[in-house]
Amino acid sequence: MLPAVPRILDLADADATVALGAQLAKALAAQRPCCISLAGDLGAGKTTLARGLLRALGHNGNVKSPTYTLVEPYELPGGTVFHLDLYRLADPEELEFLGVRELGEGTSVVLVEWAERGRGFLPAIDLDVALHVVADGRRAQLTAHTARGVAILANLDHPT
Repeated sequence: MLPAVPRILDLADADATVALGAQLAKALAAQRPCCISLAGDLGAGKTTLARGLLRALGHNGNVKSPTYTLVEPYELPGGTVFHLDLYRLADPEELEFLGVRELGEGTSVVLVEWAERGRGFLPAIDLDVALHVVADGRRAQLTAHTARGVAILANLDHPT
């Protein structure tokens, strides 16, 4: 049964957002494949959270938002992480040509910024992470949509 109430976390700064990404990485270890939507206004911390997740999974290089490339793959020891940014997507059907539906298979993790722009062409979203600017920090609202999303939230080791 899916939780009726989303989990709300206050994040004091960018370091706390990176730490939440790292905790998500740990929580989804046995929950692959999975698809996580990262929502929020420009500058809310979506890519910062993705950076924390990717670094916790073993990526040591730069992490940037794939605004112009649409998808950035990261080949990591536990599987591939695909980071998508659909902000500039003109038509969701473009995702069909990129083979996006197949990204959510095997041991992959799909992180999608602006997922609403790809509706109907993305793998099923397991977990939504909505980031909101609050004073000097951020507030993260995590909502599970599948049993896999519920398991990720249950395994999340982050103070509320």
